[in-house]
Amino acid sequence: MNNNAIESFGRFFDIVKRLRAPDGCPWDLEQTPSSLRGSLIEETYECIEAIDEGDAEHIREELGDVFLLACMISYMYEQAGSFSVSGVLDTLSEKLVRRHPHVFGGDKARDSDEVLRNWARIKVEQEGRKPKDSVLDEVSGSLPPLERAFKLQKKAAKCGFDWTDAEEVFAKLDEEIDEVRAALAADRADTNGGGPNSEGADSGELEQELGDLLFSAVNLCRFLKVDPSTALHRANIKFTRRFKYVETGMKKAGRRMTAEDGGGEIMENLWNEAKREEASAKSVD
Repeated sequence: MNNNAIESFGRFFDIVKRLRAPDGCPWDLEQTPSSLRGSLIEETYECIEAIDEGDAEHIREELGDVFLLACMISYMYEQAGSFSVSGVLDTLSEKLVRRHPHVFGGDKARDSDEVLRNWARIKVEQEGRKPKDSVLDEVSGSLPPLERAFKLQKKAAKCGFDWTDAEEVFAKLDEEIDEVRAALAADRADTNGGGPNSEGADSGELEQELGDLLFSAVNLCRFLKVDPSTALHRANIKFTRRFKYVETGMKKAGRRMTAEDGGGEIMENLWNEAKREEASAKSVD
C-alpha cells in the first residue's frame, strides 16, 4: 500500500469510527451487521451495473459504497469485541499469500485451472477444511438461485458432465417447455373437473417444471458463454425503460394504465414504438 492509500484509508476509517461514536450519527448507530445485509447486496449489484456501463466515475463511487459497508460491518464486530478491522485485513492478506504459492512461493501454475485446483487443495491440506463429499458441495448454498444454478452447472461441466453442442441444449429447453405445457394442462383439467386442484392452481408440479425450464435456460446461457445474471440484469433495465415509455405515452394520451377500453392495444403499440426507437438509435450509433 503506497503512502496515499495508507493516508486515505486512515482518514476513511476515522470517519467510520466517528459515525459510530456515542455522539455520532443516530442512523449509523442504529445499524447492525444484520440490518446492513440487504444494503450490502444492493450496493454490490449497483456496482456491477456501473461496471457494465463502463463509467469510471460511477464505478469509483459504487466501489466506495461497497467498501464502506464492508468496513462498517467489520468495525461493528470490533466494537463488540469479536475481532478487529486490522484482523480482517491481516487474515485476508495471509490467506492471499497462502493460496498463491505460485506468486509468493516456489510453486508453479500453468494456467487458471491449475490455480483453482491448488486453491482447493490448500484449503484442505493447509487450512484444515473438510474435504467435500461432492464437487457440487463447493458451491455455496447461500447464493441467490440464479447464480447458484450457474455455478452448479459449471462445476458439473468441469467433470465432463455436459452437453456436446448447443443444439442439445436447445432441444432440452424445448423439452422443458413442453413439460410445462403438459403440467399446466393437467392442472387446468383438475381445476375444471373439480379435482384436487379445484380451489386454485396447485403449484407443486407446475412449479417443478418451471424450475426445470429456468435451470435449462441458465444452462443455455452457460453453454453459450453468457453470464445469466448479467443477461437478466440487462433485460430488467430494458423492460423498465420500455415500460416507462409506455407510461409516458399513456399519460400524454390522457389514458390510465389499464387494458380496458382499448388500453391494452394502445400500450402494445407504445411498447413496439419504444422498440423501434431503440433499434433506430442503435443503427445511428
